[in-house]
Amino acid sequence: MAQNIQKLIAETFLEMANGLESGSYGKKPKIALTGMGSEHGEENSMQAAVAAAAEGIDVYYIGTLEAPGVTTVKVADDEEGHKKMEELLENGEVDAAVTMHYPFPIGVSTVGRVITPGKGKEMFIANTTGTSSADRIEGMIKNAVYGIIAAKACGIADPSVGILNVDGARQTEKALKELADGGYPIRFAESARADGGCVMRGNDLLQGSPDIMVTDSLTGNVLVKTLSAFQTGGSYEAVGYGYGPGIGEGYDRLVMIISRASGAPVIAGAIRYAAQLVRGKVFDVAAKEFAAAKKAGLEDILKARKAAAKPAAAAAEEVKAPPAEIVTAQIPGIEVMDLEDGVQALWKNGIYAESGMGCTGPIIRVSDANLEKAKEILTAEGYIG
Repeated sequence: MAQNIQKLIAETFLEMANGLESGSYGKKPKIALTGMGSEHGEENSMQAAVAAAAEGIDVYYIGTLEAPGVTTVKVADDEEGHKKMEELLENGEVDAAVTMHYPFPIGVSTVGRVITPGKGKEMFIANTTGTSSADRIEGMIKNAVYGIIAAKACGIADPSVGILNVDGARQTEKALKELADGGYPIRFAESARADGGCVMRGNDLLQGSPDIMVTDSLTGNVLVKTLSAFQTGGSYEAVGYGYGPGIGEGYDRLVMIISRASGAPVIAGAIRYAAQLVRGKVFDVAAKEFAAAKKAGLEDILKARKAAAKPAAAAAEEVKAPPAEIVTAQIPGIEVMDLEDGVQALWKNGIYAESGMGCTGPIIRVSDANLEKAKEILTAEGYIG
């Protein structure tokens, strides 16, 4: 009993000492880094480890190099390094790991974090590696929740959410607004462009209009690479925090992804990101957010997404266009793949319509007189929200 009390007192004084030294109170997060395999050499990885350790993080460097302030776990090669990383995570010897590749299961994907060039603002990219779902739009819906989890664990209490204008953006928007209407709090970002809305354009990406930019993981991967390395010609990722942690319901292993092209500043950023997630109790945040999203109807929304096959009637039968008329009213919010089917759905109901492309994406054009009726039809048949 006396020994336990003495140990507790010693740990408390150590935490206080660490806090005075680093300005961050509480236990030092223990973060492992696999240092071998970088295109820039092992020294690049160790440089990142030293920088992060100087900020009050316990860094366990897995490789062959040593440096003051860093704990080195010696391994012979990259393969042995990954085995050692798994062992440290499994035994609870470290709180998180930063590595260059990791086989996440389906349903888990990573939330990246970048510094946008327009205004130097930090922005989370949801998501960047892994697969949230085999269905693209379901994956983007989940990515929004994953991004909220990462942002909240990093101290952003009410992050704003924007959806990148890629295929599936409008259906994702519709689903997320249903989720918000069901009681899950989502603060939608507003585009910096004059016409606004929560569907983000390239300008918003560069300026960091939302705290969280929702997209599919393949697009997100390209975005992180581009925003991290655009100043260096692409061979050296110099800015940001890497590709982020694997997030998924019930997933409790904190593994952060970097690239073989990641430079020391990005690797150090990834270690800091990991430490923030540890201090912010990311798994507790995740459990709370998943519970809240489910209560608001997330599972029903995802089931409806799977069941809602694209309306086939308009495509299956040949529909003749009604007499042409002047079309000056625009209906946005339809997916590009559904555009022509939406037009034919209106033709079938006696409304002349034409497809087009506006500055925010695909549009259907109708006469001013038919605008409201056309919206009702397209909403009823699932083309717009």
